[in-house]
Amino acid sequence: MTAAPLFQPISLASDVQALRQADRSPSALIDDLEARFEAIEPVISAYLPVPARFDRLRRDAKLLEQRYPNAETRPPLYGALLGVKDIFHVEGFTTRAGTQVPPEAFAGDEADIVTRLKRAGALIVGKTVTTEFAYFEPGPTRNPQNPDHSPGGSSSGSAAAIASGLAHVTVGTQTVGSVIRPAAYCGVFGYKPSFGRVDTSGLVVFSPSADHVGFFTADAASMQTAASAVIDDWQPTLDRPARPALALPVGRYLEQSSALAAFESQVKQLTQAGYAIQRIPMFDDIEAINECHQDLIAAELACQHRQRFAQYKRLYRPRTAALIHRGQAVSDQRLRVARESRLKFRQRLHRVMDEEGIDLWICPSAPDVAPRGIETTGSPLMNLPWTHAGAPVVSLPAGRGMLSLPLGLQLVGRFGEDEPLLAWAHAIEPLFAA
Repeated sequence: MTAAPLFQPISLASDVQALRQADRSPSALIDDLEARFEAIEPVISAYLPVPARFDRLRRDAKLLEQRYPNAETRPPLYGALLGVKDIFHVEGFTTRAGTQVPPEAFAGDEADIVTRLKRAGALIVGKTVTTEFAYFEPGPTRNPQNPDHSPGGSSSGSAAAIASGLAHVTVGTQTVGSVIRPAAYCGVFGYKPSFGRVDTSGLVVFSPSADHVGFFTADAASMQTAASAVIDDWQPTLDRPARPALALPVGRYLEQSSALAAFESQVKQLTQAGYAIQRIPMFDDIEAINECHQDLIAAELACQHRQRFAQYKRLYRPRTAALIHRGQAVSDQRLRVARESRLKFRQRLHRVMDEEGIDLWICPSAPDVAPRGIETTGSPLMNLPWTHAGAPVVSLPAGRGMLSLPLGLQLVGRFGEDEPLLAWAHAIEPLFAA
C-alpha cells in the first residue's frame, strides 16, 4: 500500500481563485495531479482507466491557457479538475454505467451539466466509478478514509475522488441516497439540488421521477463556487436570517439510524453555538414512504430497461435484475399513486415547516459510518424521504464515529431554496471542523 495519505481533499474555491489570478497555471496543476494520481489511484480506484490520461489533460490545459490569456476574461471554474460519474455521457468518453451490458445499448449525446462545467472552464480528469446503473451492485472503489470500508454508492468514485484530492468537483446522481451517503462516508461535502434544478439530459436514466444531478466538493465554499457557476438563476444573496431555525424529525424515521448518540452530540454542538432546535414528531409512516419510493424507482427502472433487459438479461448483476423484476410487478395504478405522492409529500413537509417556523431539517446523513468491505454500499434510508420530496439537501462532515470513520450531518431545506441552504451550510460547517 502507498505511503501517501489517501485522504487529502483540495479546495475548488481557493485553487480556482489562484488559477484565475494567474498565481498558478492549469498545466502546473496537472503535474501535481499526476503525482498524486500515481500514488493514490491504484489503491482507491475512483476512476475508470483510460489510456494517456495525462497527455490528454495537458493538451486540454494548454488549450485552456491559450483561450484565456487574460485573467479578466477567465471563466469561473478556470482550470478546475472535474470527475464525472460514469452514467453521464461525455464527448470523447465511453459510457459504461458500471455494467457488462454493451455501451452502445445506451449511448447518447453529452450531458447538459457536463457541457456547462466545461464551458465554465473545468478540465475533465475522467469518468468516476458508479455502481451498476446507479443502483446497489458496487464497483472496485475504496474509501480514502479507510480502504477496508465502502465509499458508499452509487456515486462511489465521485465521492472518493474528492476525498483523495483527485478532483476539485465531481458530478454524481441521487435517486435515493447516492450523493449524500457517499459524501458522509468519505468525509466530504455533498449537495443534492432541488428536483429539476439541474437538467438531467445526457444521463443514463434510472428513474425520471427521482433522478437528481448532484455534486461533491471538499467544502461548502467550493460547492457555492461550483453551483453558482453552472446552475441557472443562482441567487447568492437572498434575504434570510443569519441563523436558520432548525428541527429534527423525531420518531420512526430517525430511529432507522444506529448512530443516534453521535447525532445527539452534533445537535448539542449546534445548540451550544446558539442555534434554536425543535424536536418535531414526523414520519410515523416512514415504512410506507420507503415502500412507495422503492416501487416508484423500481417501476421506472424496469420501464427504462425494458428492451435492454430483454436482450441482455444475463449480463445484469443480481441486485439490479431483482429491482427490475420488482418494478415489472408494480401496477400502473400503484405507479401513478407513487408519482403523485411526491408533490403531496413535499406539501406536507412545507406545511409543517410553515406551522413550526422551520428553515432547515437536520438528521444523520447515513444510518451509521461506512460499512466494512466493498461488497455493499450501505443503506440510503436516511436520505429517502428527502429525495422523494425533491428537497435540496447537503451533507457536511460532522465528526467521527466507530473506528474513527467520518459522520455526516444532513441539512434539508425547502424545495427551490437551494441558495440559502448552501449559505447556512457554509456557516454551520466550521462548528464541526476537525
